[in-house]
Amino acid sequence: MILLDTHALLWLALESAKLSARAKAAIREARDSADPLAVSDITLFEVAAAESKKRLRLTTSLETFFSEIESKFVVLPITGAICVRAFTFPADYPGDPADRIIGATALVHGIPLLTADRLIRQSQAIHTIW
Repeated sequence: MILLDTHALLWLALESAKLSARAKAAIREARDSADPLAVSDITLFEVAAAESKKRLRLTTSLETFFSEIESKFVVLPITGAICVRAFTFPADYPGDPADRIIGATALVHGIPLLTADRLIRQSQAIHTIW
């Protein structure tokens, strides 16, 4: 299983040219092996917030977009363990709450995070793919 960061999910769905070659290969490999791709449930919240602020233009309704995401990805819920883990990152890990929840989700589930976020990758706090 691979966890996609919010921007990676949006790029995969709307602007796949923005994904790195390594990210595309990891997604293709996961799909070919029937290994599920996942998103944190906070990703859905971030997408809804971006759409409501008009920072995101979808070609379908938000409900239809989410229905498609939920049918194609495993949506991992925020748990107590994830909340606890979100506050144990090193100082160089981004402080954004969503970044912390997403990173903690990857750690708690023992899966890599597919992300272009330079600060997350540089922190080396979690296994990343980009």
